[in-house]
Amino acid sequence: MLVDVPRLVTAYYTDVPDSSVQEQRVAFGTSGHRGSAFENTFNQWHVLAISQAICDYRKRQDIGGPLFLGIDTHALSVPACASALEVLAANGVNVMLAEHDEYTPTPAVSHAILTYNRGRTAGFADGIVITPSHNPPQDGGFKYNPPHGGPAGTAVTQWIETRANEYLESELRGLKRIPYENALSAPTTHRYDFLDAYTSDLASIIDFDVIRDANVAMGVDPLGGAGVRYWTRIAERFRLDLTPVNETVDPAFGFMSVDWDGQIRMDPSSTYAMRSLIALKDRFRIAFACDTDHDRHGIVTPGAGLLPPNDYQSTAIFYLFAHRPQWSPSAAVGKTVVSSRMIDRVAAKLGRSLYEVPVGFKWFVDGLLDASLGFAGEESAGASFLRRDGTVWTTDKDGIAAALLAAEITARLGRDPGEVYRELAAELGMPSYARKDAPATPAQKQVLKRLPAEQVRLTELVGEPVQRVLTHAPGNGASIEGVKVEAASAWFAARPSGTEAVYKIYAESFRGADHLRRVLAEAQTIVDDALLTRNNP
Repeated sequence: MLVDVPRLVTAYYTDVPDSSVQEQRVAFGTSGHRGSAFENTFNQWHVLAISQAICDYRKRQDIGGPLFLGIDTHALSVPACASALEVLAANGVNVMLAEHDEYTPTPAVSHAILTYNRGRTAGFADGIVITPSHNPPQDGGFKYNPPHGGPAGTAVTQWIETRANEYLESELRGLKRIPYENALSAPTTHRYDFLDAYTSDLASIIDFDVIRDANVAMGVDPLGGAGVRYWTRIAERFRLDLTPVNETVDPAFGFMSVDWDGQIRMDPSSTYAMRSLIALKDRFRIAFACDTDHDRHGIVTPGAGLLPPNDYQSTAIFYLFAHRPQWSPSAAVGKTVVSSRMIDRVAAKLGRSLYEVPVGFKWFVDGLLDASLGFAGEESAGASFLRRDGTVWTTDKDGIAAALLAAEITARLGRDPGEVYRELAAELGMPSYARKDAPATPAQKQVLKRLPAEQVRLTELVGEPVQRVLTHAPGNGASIEGVKVEAASAWFAARPSGTEAVYKIYAESFRGADHLRRVLAEAQTIVDDALLTRNNP
């Protein structure tokens, strides 16, 4: 089942997408354009077209500073980086490549953009991260981060997507490109030490003194991802008892255990993908992992094993707002509409405002940038939070900082995040949470994306009165591209995936696992009815 890397790279260079086939066009989902060369959804033409579209966007917006370019360890990332550089150099863009061609985590790119832009009024930097995140080894991905350092917003990605597809339709007519050797030696191509710049600044967000003084034994599995050399540098720089348990880099990811559906995914929130680290849980006081571009976290404790992302983020919020005295007293808690309601209860306990937005980290960027959000997190194990002095750290997800925070919590409180969460649940209620994925065609995904609240004819949710039916997020009024139904002790949400051919049903109950199953069953009925109505108007 391991991917044939030579065949994959050959397909990247030789196959040409058919722009008349919707699936082969450029499409920016929740986090960039993703696809596979085997399916003609991510190959050289896509990368060339997107890169030129970004150059056009930079010119249109007068973005004249450097572009920080990072890659992860997927097989298609290196060839995609070469293709992108050929276009960027031809367009005269000052590109910052990693020293020694290091792999570069997403948070290191966001950190570099913000560091460069701090205090500037013009000549802003932006960035590209070439990664499909935790997706299977045959996939490639391409993300654009504007000068605010975080994921590009919908208006930006739609503009880039439209322009890129115009290049595909015209067979790349008007696209500027020079040979790779010339691009690499161009005066506009520079080197930047992402590794040193990011790791040397980590003490501004994590209290390493308390971790070191408590002598917390930590284990980390980079899952073969972009941060593989970052962890050793962190351990050495801050004199930590931090042991990388696997430093293998293999584009086929043959060392991974398969995920729930038999696919290989580097998903640190999956008990299947994290099996090897969970097996080592008793060797360390705290252990953690990150996905391939290191923007997601997975936390493993001796007592709880792998903590669900909602549980850890609830604990992190509880800890951070109590142990960051320099944070503004008005700094709020950011969550997505499909994250646990336990976060709501923790925020209320802390006396903090809640900012609830649709799925997608782009919705948190402004709040992190102006520090009106102290913490922002997604149920899919992506989060970022402010520096200890209350200023912005990154505006993209940071799995490294979130993982190290687990060690700080353990050191300062004398209890690991799993133990702290159990105490919170004993006080605030123990939720049962689940997510169910099912295959969906593009047409079915559009039905769910545009499902009107009036079509959800539900007055009760498993015997409880429905309090509200949401199609827009309470925090910012943006469409959740789906529907959420809330009752006093339970809720569910249904929405199409922005990156995969599936729809997702999320549900949570504070009345136990059996009640959760009944909530999921009612949610499935609503989804089935919506899709049936679409197929039989």
